[in-house]
Amino acid sequence: MRIASAQWPVGEPAHFDVFAQRLQDELSAAAQRGAVLAVLPEYLSLELAAVFDAEVRGDFVRSLAALQAFFPAWNALFGAMARECGLHVLAGSFLLRQPNGRYRNRSILYAPDGRQWFQDKLLLTGFERASGVIEGGDVLQVFDTTLGRIGVNICYDAEFPLFARRQYESGARLLLVPSCTDTPAGATRVRVGCQARALENQVHVVQAVTAGEAAWSPALDTNTGSAAIYAPSDRGLPDDGVVARASPGDAWLVADIAADALDEVRRDGQVANAVDWEGQLRPGLAAAIVR
Repeated sequence: MRIASAQWPVGEPAHFDVFAQRLQDELSAAAQRGAVLAVLPEYLSLELAAVFDAEVRGDFVRSLAALQAFFPAWNALFGAMARECGLHVLAGSFLLRQPNGRYRNRSILYAPDGRQWFQDKLLLTGFERASGVIEGGDVLQVFDTTLGRIGVNICYDAEFPLFARRQYESGARLLLVPSCTDTPAGATRVRVGCQARALENQVHVVQAVTAGEAAWSPALDTNTGSAAIYAPSDRGLPDDGVVARASPGDAWLVADIAADALDEVRRDGQVANAVDWEGQLRPGLAAAIVR
């Protein structure tokens, strides 16, 4: 399976059509390179806040409210691109207003046949909590696609092992992590989380990131991290667990993964992390004894 993971330089589109044309060009380029799945980063929808005047785009909460008018066009655009390019596309996340007036950070996977699945971010960062208008999701999902079963952990969620583990137990063998980090420490945390989830569950993990500077945006101001694809470190797989990592300046990381390599590792690997997970849950180890 060939996967395209975005290292998306944040733009400043003058209107929606400019954003749509760029997305069309980028996804077409990924498809021409043979990708069957394209993964875009967390908070991509916030790039559209650039179309508003300075008072709105410089105010995170006001920009979220204003962006809701774009969601129907956003949804139609990604659905059309998946169909026209023959790609499964994990759209960059959209902070979608809920009936209670709060927003959920939602990533939607679009299939070429028109099907859609979504995953909401479950845990909030300090920035998201401080906004006072965002809430975490309450459903953990696995997408049953023609590419196999896929799970999504949005950024911070990848730093917690039980989300990915539950998705693995429901058959997910590919984990997608759309992320947006503004400090090197944040980028490190998500990277380490991705590698740990690959190790624990013996799955491939694909991370997409925002890149560059956007001084006009309170949320996308500075962006760090690298698009990458991770695997467990074992026979037939990279010793450092890195299948591929984008270089600075790359807009896409395009690389192949082999599900049968993971199947072989689970059958005859040096270690059996996925199976041995249960060993840490023995009742006698429920609490550490202080001597």
